[in-house]
Amino acid sequence: MTIRHKSIMSLVVIISVVGSVFAGENKIKLILPTTIYSVPGYEMNLYFNNVILVPNVNNYIFDVDCGKGRQDRIRWRFTPSVKDVGKYPFSLKVIDGMNEVIAEASSEIYVTPANAGEGRDITIMVVGDSLTDQSHYPNGLQRLLQTQGNPKVKFIGSHTGGGRKPDETRVPHEGRGGWTWAAYCTRWAKNKGDYRSRSPFLFLKDGKPQLDFQKYCDKYNDGKAPDFITVFLGCNDTFRADDRNIEERIDTMFKYADILLSEFKKISKNTQIGLFLLVPPAATQDAFGSNYKCTQFRWQYRRNQHRVVERMIKKYSSKEKDNIFLIPAYINIDCVNNYSKREESLNARNKKKIWRDCNGVHPAKPGYEQIADSMYCWLKYRLSLGKQ
Repeated sequence: MTIRHKSIMSLVVIISVVGSVFAGENKIKLILPTTIYSVPGYEMNLYFNNVILVPNVNNYIFDVDCGKGRQDRIRWRFTPSVKDVGKYPFSLKVIDGMNEVIAEASSEIYVTPANAGEGRDITIMVVGDSLTDQSHYPNGLQRLLQTQGNPKVKFIGSHTGGGRKPDETRVPHEGRGGWTWAAYCTRWAKNKGDYRSRSPFLFLKDGKPQLDFQKYCDKYNDGKAPDFITVFLGCNDTFRADDRNIEERIDTMFKYADILLSEFKKISKNTQIGLFLLVPPAATQDAFGSNYKCTQFRWQYRRNQHRVVERMIKKYSSKEKDNIFLIPAYINIDCVNNYSKREESLNARNKKKIWRDCNGVHPAKPGYEQIADSMYCWLKYRLSLGKQ
């Protein structure tokens, strides 16, 4: 009897432990942006796996409450019409297998008129790392702005990707592969080499390099501050972080972000600055194995990226009075289908070909076009409010 009693007690303990493990899995992190921007005729998405931090999104059920768009298996999508212009509430519930709501968040959808900003002359400076340097989304934005109902836009920048000099066929910008917020504030190679050797915002003063955005504007925009600046940084600032030092890495990132943003605002407080919320990586570890072998794995980078988004929303969502805004590109990108893939054999003994993800943090062209869509919809909303 005693032995049987102990067995029952052991079973109870095991069930309790397992139950606590499953309960712990329900402590997910759901992050929605405060605003989802959209424009008639352009699809806007919210991919569920991009807004929660879980190893397997298929273990969860999603329930969208919104009068616009439709809910699919992996996303909510909405292509507004002219009649949809306005503001609408949006909420998302995450539900477990017991039909319990384990997370819930809300946002607002702004549908901006397609002719917002028509007839205006504006200038834009695009700053970023390799995702910008590859030039796909800046060029994508230009194509969107060349359609009917848009302003006339001048892009400001020192090169058009890879250090190429600006010309009439490519969009100039300030993208540099591998760069961080700190690099744009401090990088100054003694022996000037390629376009990545020195920050374009640093100039010598009394023999020392110093940030001087006015001199940059003198050189590239007739002395005037841009009407709009977008910054897409954060990947390299936190790429090698782990759970032990991610907060410290983000603190350092914010330190230099504040320095650079303050320098931008010195020239004109009316310049509107859009900060991209970092997009998630490709959907599988195959992409990270292809790029980084065994030096970084997808789940850790995904945790880092999600924490960067979380902290950026907390820090900057209240800065609109200072003309600093967030561009929620992270919700709109299809990480399953719109990252680069290549065809490979299953293995050395099986020559059957399959497509595998092959780039961890750089989208394929369709992914970059979704980033451009997010940027465009944000810009159109700001233009709809008139000159600030």
